[in-house]
Amino acid sequence: MIRHVVLFTWTENATGEQKAEVAARLNTLPGIISQIRSYAVGPDAGINAGNHEFAVVADFDSVDDYLAYRDHPAHLAIIAEHIKPILASRAAVQYEV
Repeated sequence: MIRHVVLFTWTENATGEQKAEVAARLNTLPGIISQIRSYAVGPDAGINAGNHEFAVVADFDSVDDYLAYRDHPAHLAIIAEHIKPILASRAAVQYEV
């Protein structure tokens, strides 16, 4: 199994509405992309200073399933239309579970 973890930090001018829209849009993907085995998204809990502000954790049965998600038009549209306009920084990793 492949686990995909992404961490975002938003720009200073990102609104609460924009951040909520990112989460809402990402949460539609499991119903659209059948290769997603499990999917969790959410804002940082605010426990530690200096953390990224938002996380995505997704599991896939194979690398090919992850690539299908990565390259899916619905996923790419969310990135282009909702994430990139408010994105300050991004970190990601994929690893075998």
